Amino acid sequence: MRANMVETVMGAVVLLVAGVFVFFAYNTAQVRAVSGYTVDAAFFKVGGLTPGADVRISGIKVGTVTDRRLDPRTYDAVVTMTVDSRVRLPADTVASIGSEGILGGKYIRLEPGRAGEMIADGGRIANTRDYRSLEDQVGEIIFLATNPGGGSFPAGSP
Repeated sequence: MRANMVETVMGAVVLLVAGVFVFFAYNTAQVRAVSGYTVDAAFFKVGGLTPGADVRISGIKVGTVTDRRLDPRTYDAVVTMTVDSRVRLPADTVASIGSEGILGGKYIRLEPGRAGEMIADGGRIANTRDYRSLEDQVGEIIFLATNPGGGSFPAGSP
């Protein structure tokens, strides 16, 4: 009978420690959605970016991707994100899609500009850089390596 009591107490301690660990991990990992103002950005391709992905400035999470949709007129991917209200984005901010490595997830990387005017709630980031997949980058390297001109255009080309 005494062995059952010890096992029960040890099980409760293990569950308590696991609960504390989950609470700590949840708060540290910043997995909560950020509340703030909404902005859009249009990209040619988003490369697997999903709602719930981070929005970061200098590697710090400042927002969350809330939606992505196709613009029926331009066929661009429009990404809607919520940015922390304490972070005001200048009008010349640049948005790009980053990757956390070969197997990692995608996120929006913001590079704030220096304009005095700020993007308002519901506004749009006009300056974007499209996602470049690993295949795109390898293709460019192969093209540069096999092109006899070293990747430069012939004289008189644009």
